[in-house]
Amino acid sequence: MKIFSTFAALSDPTRLAIISRLAEEGETDATELAQPFTISQPAVSRHLKVLEDSGWIERRKVGTRRPVRLNPLKLEEVLVWTGKLRATLHANYARLDALLEEKEEDR
Repeated sequence: MKIFSTFAALSDPTRLAIISRLAEEGETDATELAQPFTISQPAVSRHLKVLEDSGWIERRKVGTRRPVRLNPLKLEEVLVWTGKLRATLHANYARLDALLEEKEEDR
């Protein structure tokens, strides 16, 4: 399931911090992203690979640089999914409210 990998990628605190940093600071190099973390550069690269594979980030080549940026379409995907979930929950609660109201009227 695609949405599972979307959220699984964010389940690690380091990856979530990377996403937050990119949201705040915008596009940046992987070496700059690695600076505040107490893990090695290869470990950060592995986290970036997970985020890239799940579609959260995009990398491009600019000369010798490989800047990293958020993929705005990924957030849209999450918003669509949570919107559907919200609509489903709202409908379920509306049915429950109607049932409880019916039960109350029967008393």
